[in-house]
Amino acid sequence: MSTPEAARALLSLVQWLSPAFPTGAFAYSHGLEQAVAAGEIGDASGLAAWLEDILAHGAGWNDAVLLGCGLRGEDLGELADLARALAGSAERLRETEEQGAAFSRAQGEMRGERLSPLPLPLAVARAGRDLALPAEQVIALFQHSFASNLVSAGVRFIPLGQSAGQKVLSGLHELIADLSVRAAAAARADLAQSAFRAELGAMAHETLDVRIFKT
Repeated sequence: MSTPEAARALLSLVQWLSPAFPTGAFAYSHGLEQAVAAGEIGDASGLAAWLEDILAHGAGWNDAVLLGCGLRGEDLGELADLARALAGSAERLRETEEQGAAFSRAQGEMRGERLSPLPLPLAVARAGRDLALPAEQVIALFQHSFASNLVSAGVRFIPLGQSAGQKVLSGLHELIADLSVRAAAAARADLAQSAFRAELGAMAHETLDVRIFKT
């Protein structure tokens, strides 16, 4: 692929995963709001540790593997069923389905066609197949977008200063780069979830009295 084509593909991916793309990602905290309300996270170091666990051992890893499988051309319908089954709570399912549906809707409007809704990592995989970018690059930017959104939620709700939030995000770069390479070569058998505290937090968030985030 020539340099201009590669640049255009990368710019398309950055656009799709930017806060400006209409998925409503700013409204979801992935259970972070519950963890802050319960006093489990109160500063930048706590947020960084929580995000590291989510990315490496929770839904962040599973979504990365599903994205990698989708980019390799595996059946998206089967992977979508698997993604829904892996959702550990009603809110986690709502998060991936609503964002995926919004992503698909925006993609369809850009292309002038109707796209069926898919869970978010698979909606991105479907769009990403046309870019001819390395899978690890797509996965890295997807995970970075996920982490960036949660850092933004932390900045607003903990609250943290903007500089502290950016320091947390930059501190995740090495982990994201490593995970993206592993996930690009991973198969369905490598799906695993051990971030149980985060999943329990997402469940508890369903009954949190005062909320600013959907999840």
